[in-house]
Amino acid sequence: MSPVLAENHIAMARGKEPKQIRALKAVQFPTTIKAERCRRSYFHFMQEFWGEVSSDPPQWNWHIEYLAEQLSQIAQDVADKKVKKHDLIINIPPGTTKSISCSIMFPPWCWTKWPWMRFIVSSYSGALSLEHAEYSRDLIRSDKYKRLFPEIGIKQDKDTKSNFRIQRTVMKKVRGEDGKFHNVSKIEPGGNRYSTSVGGTLTGFHGHILLVDDPLDPNRAISPVELASANRWLDQTLSTRKVDKAITPTILIMQRLHQDDPTGHILAKNKKNVFHICLPGEIYSPKYRERVRPVDFVRKYKDGLLDPGRMSRSVLAEMEVDLGQYGYAGQVGQHPTPPGGGMFKVDHFQVVDSASAVVGKVENTVRYWDKAGTAEGGTYTVGVKMSKIVSSKGNKYLIHDVKRGQWASNEREDIIKETAEADGRGVYVWAEQEPGSGGKDSINATIQNLDGFVVKADLPVGNKVYRADPYSVQVNNGNVYLLRADWNGPFKDEHGFFPFSTYKDQVDASAGAYSKLIQKKKHFGTWGRR
Repeated sequence: MSPVLAENHIAMARGKEPKQIRALKAVQFPTTIKAERCRRSYFHFMQEFWGEVSSDPPQWNWHIEYLAEQLSQIAQDVADKKVKKHDLIINIPPGTTKSISCSIMFPPWCWTKWPWMRFIVSSYSGALSLEHAEYSRDLIRSDKYKRLFPEIGIKQDKDTKSNFRIQRTVMKKVRGEDGKFHNVSKIEPGGNRYSTSVGGTLTGFHGHILLVDDPLDPNRAISPVELASANRWLDQTLSTRKVDKAITPTILIMQRLHQDDPTGHILAKNKKNVFHICLPGEIYSPKYRERVRPVDFVRKYKDGLLDPGRMSRSVLAEMEVDLGQYGYAGQVGQHPTPPGGGMFKVDHFQVVDSASAVVGKVENTVRYWDKAGTAEGGTYTVGVKMSKIVSSKGNKYLIHDVKRGQWASNEREDIIKETAEADGRGVYVWAEQEPGSGGKDSINATIQNLDGFVVKADLPVGNKVYRADPYSVQVNNGNVYLLRADWNGPFKDEHGFFPFSTYKDQVDASAGAYSKLIQKKKHFGTWGRR
């Protein structure tokens, strides 16, 4: 007997399909075989359907396959009606295929096997949640999905981005009037995807699987109100929307944003049935290495990087500049520790005797005012004049001058105008607008006082520490230059003790000036003269 024939006999004896028959089916029924491979492996499904949800070429990394395995196992347990082993928390940096893996492709894959499944999917905003739902719905409508899974479709009268329902077409043998059995198609109702925002209404909806993708807006995560609201919604609203409390799992996927964000809030409860996957973008720092979960995944990092293809050292360096120390520590390192004293390495300021000592081309110059209304005591009014200088070796920032004093409102406005006249009309003026009607009146007075100059109000987001964080990265990397003057000493002292310094106005005004200089260049051409 030939080896091939012997192999086929052994396979049949074990109740398996012979290799030759599998190969023949693959040739005769390629679509059927491809569909079955997709059903059996969520990661294979992702590979097959990537082009239906993204125009970018895929960049597969080990973490994507691992997450696919974890998600498919959770779905299988739900389908088998097993008491859940755990809820799942995934902490991973932005730009690592987390939303495509969890929010967009996961429900359509589940429906190829279990069309009855119901999902509740939430994100920090309704718009983001609906966008993910639209991608998911478009995947089901794609020609490839229809070709491989023709039995799965979307119910026509229940087809909205916020809540679309699945239906399955099956063939049934029905005895006809002639006494013979005939194949008749029958439509069976299926599950659905209900999409909402964190904090949104869920009355009347229940899910077999609850998915939470980015429950906090990174720009507002430092707000105690936002944190408390998100955690309360997860605890008191979402948790009550389970089809079966013993079976339904909750899957939370996010980058860390705050010590008391939903991940921190849940982990602080020390619940036994929570499986935590934590994958920092890099583990050069011991504090990031210690965050890796499961801990043995440290060995999977290449040269200290989670995903070298998409998050190389140079990409991470740019992310640190954009996100700042605090944002980078949370979103990339998954270690959101608030910055403490010594946030600024003041010895990294470069002090120069003339502006020409900073090689490069001046792109823009601004004067940013942080105003105070008291003449004695209290806070200072500070105006920082800063330029962005572009060179082949990267961007530099030169602080030309700092005006600082405790002035009454009339004197303050006179000094602001005198300073603007000395700076010249090529220097754009920003002034921070304090909250409330008093802040609005004060900024309007400054704008009227600077009639003929380019001036604009700024309504900053977050506290002073948060706002200073991106600017501190530039200081600590030696990219900020000071023009030698008497103000250098007090300026550096305040930075050295920040955020525990008695006064924070020079740091705040400098951070404000920096934030305006890194905005899109076209923004500088959109201002009208006020």
